[in-house]
Amino acid sequence: MPKAVWNGAVIAESDNTIVVEGNHYFPPDAIKKENFSESSTHTVCSWKGTASYFDVVVDGQVNKDAAWYYPEPKDAAQNISGYVAFWRGVKVEG
Repeated sequence: MPKAVWNGAVIAESDNTIVVEGNHYFPPDAIKKENFSESSTHTVCSWKGTASYFDVVVDGQVNKDAAWYYPEPKDAAQNISGYVAFWRGVKVEG
């Protein structure tokens, strides 16, 4: 089962990830919400739309903008609406 790990903690885990451009997108109910804090960062992808970000927080350590999602993706990316992907040292295993 794919899981996202940072700073020794499993922060997301699901058998229902969707892989897009090499990134595992985890369903919203698969993330451990206590490890996520809303960020004010946004970026734009030409085909997916505007991404929003979370800071990942584990044991008081903050990994700024280490997770992103598309709350209102463009039509081509509707299948990942609200799903969360990771970078910046968050390892996806499995």
